[in-house]
Amino acid sequence: MPNILLKIPRGCFQPAARSALVQKINDAAAAAEGIPADPRKRSLCWVVVEEVEQGLWTCGAVDVATQILPCIAIVYVPAGVLDATTRSSYVRAIHGAFKDAASPDDRRALATSVILQEVEDGAWGVNGAIWTLPTFARVAGFEHLQHLVAAQ
Repeated sequence: MPNILLKIPRGCFQPAARSALVQKINDAAAAAEGIPADPRKRSLCWVVVEEVEQGLWTCGAVDVATQILPCIAIVYVPAGVLDATTRSSYVRAIHGAFKDAASPDDRRALATSVILQEVEDGAWGVNGAIWTLPTFARVAGFEHLQHLVAAQ
């Protein structure tokens, strides 16, 4: 049950490519987090795409978007859902989603930054209530954490 914030340069991804990007990001989240194919469970994966205006994406005070295609993904996920293997596969899958969505006509090198932000147990509020890992496991259906649901 992640919240994923994507930052991309404005106008660099066409609408169909942006839609495909969001779908692949959702698929990456489901695979890494063990979310089953049930649409109700998958609907808990929130993805927000923010397009950054030209000139506002700088590195060393230089507009890097003129030289590279910079893309950022910040993934908020409950602590305890990912391990080292799933973190690595998650990062690769998100990079691949950006790569697949980039226009073949864009000659700039793709540069991605993926930040996996694991939210400490008991520090995530949903609809006015604090959720813990067993609640997330039950609601999101994390396949590898169902033993936490049974223990409740």
